[in-house]
Amino acid sequence: MKTLITGAAGFIGSHLCEALVKDHQIIGLDNFCDFYDPKIKENNISFLQGSPNFKLVKTDIRNQLELAEVFKANKFDLVIHLAAMAGVRPSIENPQLYTEVNINGTVNLLEECRKHNVKNFIFASSSSVYGNNKKVPFAESDPVDHPISPYASTKKAGELICHTYHHLHQMSMACLRFFTVYGPRQRPDLAIRKFSRMMLNGEEIPVFGDGSTKRDYTYIDDIIDGILKAIDFVLSGNKYDVFNLGESQTISLTKMIQTIENTLEIKAKKKILPMQPGDVEQTYADISKSKTILGYNPETDFETGIAKFIDWLKIQ
Repeated sequence: MKTLITGAAGFIGSHLCEALVKDHQIIGLDNFCDFYDPKIKENNISFLQGSPNFKLVKTDIRNQLELAEVFKANKFDLVIHLAAMAGVRPSIENPQLYTEVNINGTVNLLEECRKHNVKNFIFASSSSVYGNNKKVPFAESDPVDHPISPYASTKKAGELICHTYHHLHQMSMACLRFFTVYGPRQRPDLAIRKFSRMMLNGEEIPVFGDGSTKRDYTYIDDIIDGILKAIDFVLSGNKYDVFNLGESQTISLTKMIQTIENTLEIKAKKKILPMQPGDVEQTYADISKSKTILGYNPETDFETGIAKFIDWLKIQ
């Protein structure tokens, strides 16, 4: 099976390539933008470069001409679209960029799929689409009409665009709402990696709010397992559906910091700051639908996941 994975050199993308490379011919697409150090992404996929089943293409999903060349040169069976401008707070600073990449880039991909008769598509969405949903846990049937950041808006728009292409062009689609993914290769700007590194360096960590905000942290291995099950879903017929991929447990900011402290055996120095615009109060995944339809079953509890992450971080 020939598979295009966008965002292939990123945190989730590199793990997905690693999981699929034995059984799929992978074209990994990444633009190595400077959102964070591109060398980190290069390191993420360095172990794949010698594989006969992996080819890296450096281009941008906004570049329609180069994207068209990729599709002309390859007959894809499946597209897994992970590439995006990520992050709630940066999206508030530059909403145009997030619109160009996350919405226009997604349309560019879908158009190439339409032109080249690629019928299977997986879209990486986000728990941020739920906004400050008052009902918990968050279910896929809940209204998601009140996003509170441009990033969240672009992810909801992507889901809607995917449905349109499913309806008009009989593409089989799965939109996966990821809940706060962490683990080895996590982006350096995300809290768990950022806090751990700062604590190891003896630096103050920035704590936004009173520590009561909660997240449904999901270990990378469980996310990859969910994506693999979503592949089986889209390949089984002409379908469209949205799935939560989370751990279905909430961890407060305070408990997250305490867990890192306990694992590192270091007491954090905290700098208390105001809550940031666009940050939601909590995320909490109802995964009953994903369990029933996909067979998704996350297995890594938070303490175990943090221990695995810290083991990786210490050798970086």
